Amino acid sequence: MSVLLDTSAAPFDRLTPDEAEELQSALDIHYYRPGATILAEGAKPEGLYLVVKGCVEERQQGEPVAMLGPKDFFDARAVVQGASVSAFVATEETLCAIAPRAELVRLINANPRFGAFFYLDITRKLDALAGESESSQFSSLMHARVRDLQMAPAVVISATESLKAAGEKMQAIDCNALLVRDGERMGIVTGMNLAKAVILKDMATDAPVGRIAHFDLVAVTPDDFVSHVLLLMTKHNKRRVVVRQDDAFVGIVEDIDLLGHFAGNSQLVSNRIDRAATLDELGAAARQIADQIKPLRRQGVKVQVVAEIVSDLNRRLFAKLFELTCPPEIAGKICLIVMGSEGRGEQTVRTDQDNGLILAEPLDRSLLDNFRERFSGALKQFGFPPCPGHVMVSNPLWVRTVDEYVADFSRWTATPDNDSAMNVAIFYDATAVAGDATLLLDAKWALLQKARGERVFLARFAAAVLAFEPPIGLFNNLKLAGGEGLDVKKGGIFPIVHGVRALAIEQGLEETNTFERLAKLAEKGLLKEDFARGLAQALDYLLTLRLDAQLAASDASNLYRPGALTSMDRDLLRDSFQQVKQLRDLVRRRFNLNMF
Repeated sequence: MSVLLDTSAAPFDRLTPDEAEELQSALDIHYYRPGATILAEGAKPEGLYLVVKGCVEERQQGEPVAMLGPKDFFDARAVVQGASVSAFVATEETLCAIAPRAELVRLINANPRFGAFFYLDITRKLDALAGESESSQFSSLMHARVRDLQMAPAVVISATESLKAAGEKMQAIDCNALLVRDGERMGIVTGMNLAKAVILKDMATDAPVGRIAHFDLVAVTPDDFVSHVLLLMTKHNKRRVVVRQDDAFVGIVEDIDLLGHFAGNSQLVSNRIDRAATLDELGAAARQIADQIKPLRRQGVKVQVVAEIVSDLNRRLFAKLFELTCPPEIAGKICLIVMGSEGRGEQTVRTDQDNGLILAEPLDRSLLDNFRERFSGALKQFGFPPCPGHVMVSNPLWVRTVDEYVADFSRWTATPDNDSAMNVAIFYDATAVAGDATLLLDAKWALLQKARGERVFLARFAAAVLAFEPPIGLFNNLKLAGGEGLDVKKGGIFPIVHGVRALAIEQGLEETNTFERLAKLAEKGLLKEDFARGLAQALDYLLTLRLDAQLAASDASNLYRPGALTSMDRDLLRDSFQQVKQLRDLVRRRFNLNMF
């Protein structure tokens, strides 16, 4: 098949071989000079334009919104709608292959999976895209290189040094293997080698380590493929290989490192949390939690599952910290809760502390205050910064008895201000992680009873969904925040999360996770099943975009630049924001928000 039509990429991967051949045969090549308008805004397209060479700028109302390069295509919507909402202009010498509109319409009608990419149904588009995404992720795994792996340091010890010295050096560098230099040759010794030598062979601890070292090293370079390392380990029956750059040894790769790269090691982190006996040991495990995200995303694991794994590890961490810091005299009389995205089980990249305490009764203040200080301080050391809004156990507002919380609920639901609505939203998303969980059940039941009976409060609570407009214009064009990028949190994630939260609290739902709330709202008939599924798909897609952008940028920015997206991804982004607009309209009607 010619390079003009990439049948490995969406949507062309959904064509049968015969259909792909027919479309390939119908392609017509066009040349455009720099500055030439390929497709004018409002014009009827000849067909679907596939960029073969050069660069094309997409403009809406005269403003640039995206840059398209080879393997991008446009304008899928115009093919079925008859007119383009954007203008496409060549910014350099450009070649485009045009798939005739008549041929595309025929294929759209004949192949529903192919046709799904040309319509607004986001659920069909994302379902069809899943196969391509999984294939792409698997391909990236097979092309990972040794330099992408975590590896142990290549620390060298002389063959004449003692077994005891080798053990002490391993402990000092927190590594289970050392390189052993014996004249011109280099070998390796492991902690297991030391243990067997002393326990099974009854060797003295002052015996030279060179006597038990293995000098049949298998070496790789940082540029070698990980798949090559796997083959070498299998062929030579090795659990470790050394990494060598020219004449220098730069690291040691173990089989566990490969496992961690491909699948993450969340189970190992979980076990380390459970075994921690001191705050230092728990802190070491805590710092490994964030390391699980990249390997999971490399596998193509859905963002919902990534969030579930990270949330489970965080909750285990909080529970263990509670066990290590809370005095036994009060441990059974309090409930530790987490709130916000952590409480909903939707947290991925670590942000700040969102936690609180519910007390069964007034407790000894010195014991309680000491625990609160130790708990918050330890989390800060573990890499969880204090909450800017002070939603944490160090703030007395979030350390109260059940009765005091109930009194707060009465005030919050009767007070028409943003702080009260925010406090209700925060508490409604709470999940118990340690102590007496029945205290949260009792408090949340009381909150639902208070909130459901206050229609004015519910309307003001729901009105927050209108705080941020989806970044999409009248003609379905994407609008940048301050000309910099799309704010996917304000424009998409928050309206879905809060709109669903408003509907859920009105219905008295006990679920905290947004996806579970959507399923329950559909089950109760408040949302149509197709719409609930579309919202879930849109939220998952927006969360995925944000997570991947955060991992790439190593920060927590919510701005996403659409120029980095493919043509298909930009269509999915527009569709996602259309789902957000529909939810906002539904919430506006449901709670009569026109009066605000």
